[in-house]
Amino acid sequence: MLKYLHLPVYFILITFSQSQNPKCRSNNGGADVDWAILYKAPGQTRGKIIVSNSAGAWANGAEVLTTRAGQSFGVTLEHVVGNHNEIKFLAYNNVPPGMPNVKTKSNSKGVIIVQTTVGTDAASWIVHTVPGFPAAKTGYSWPVAENANGHLLICLTIPESQINAIAASLLRAEPLIHYNDIPETETAGMQYFKKLADGQYPTVPPYSSRQSIKTKGAPEVTVNVYSKLATSRYEIYKKVIVKALKKTIKVWSRRDNKLKGDCRVLERNIRLIKSPARVDDHDTNLDADLTNWAVSDPGNIFCHIDRPYAKNQTFESAMAVCIDQADIFARFNDIAAQVENCP
Repeated sequence: MLKYLHLPVYFILITFSQSQNPKCRSNNGGADVDWAILYKAPGQTRGKIIVSNSAGAWANGAEVLTTRAGQSFGVTLEHVVGNHNEIKFLAYNNVPPGMPNVKTKSNSKGVIIVQTTVGTDAASWIVHTVPGFPAAKTGYSWPVAENANGHLLICLTIPESQINAIAASLLRAEPLIHYNDIPETETAGMQYFKKLADGQYPTVPPYSSRQSIKTKGAPEVTVNVYSKLATSRYEIYKKVIVKALKKTIKVWSRRDNKLKGDCRVLERNIRLIKSPARVDDHDTNLDADLTNWAVSDPGNIFCHIDRPYAKNQTFESAMAVCIDQADIFARFNDIAAQVENCP
């Protein structure tokens, strides 16, 4: 009889162990992955997802986003919304949970999560577009009102050594940090993280930053993070992203009446993606979609930007997370199939 008991106990222990780390998760939350990207079109409750070990096509989200268990980001955030003695995090959001009418220069939203277990190197960085989410240590609560809008959630599994470079970029994005319990012993020697945690944002040049990080899996994925201070007066799409990539970009973003597509410089164009568009078989449109992203032309780069393509962002801090990965590029390039004519 004991032989039959050993196997289920073994699997219980594995499941328990897997739930105790901060890494990105597969669609159903069951396995660790190098990265995960979920695109929730307006009116959808699950969204479409690709993960590092299954990125050939968009898949339906395994569970509705109002449910924590059984879906990728809900499981990764388990110890952000709950308690675990060896999982710590820093959370930032320009619309912090439970803090209405807070003024901030930033539009950035995200979480840096680390595991503090001795001898363990496990961390993740989540960037997203959802206001008031996630709330720290108060239980999982997806804002149901946001189901009407389009949102993007990106998770990168990283070595802890990459946190300082992320912090260096965030310093110029000037995020509103609403929770941080990462101990100084975990980030010893990380001068930029200390400045970020202390809110010591720069006021003198350089006004922009370019940092490069890599995900932890094999093969590593290169992620370049670009950020700029509000005082820079830089327009992040053309002055920062196009200048760095040295390529044309196709942009999905809400626009104003001032910034148009720009085709004046050969191979350095800004082409605006037509609305409506489709995320696989889900419809999206710029009236309800709060995401801002771009793909390079030619590939293979996808960028998430935390500011819309509008003139006023030249006077605001901003950040772009640009991922050099062929499958991610291909999925978003499909959405970007139709672009507006050059003005």
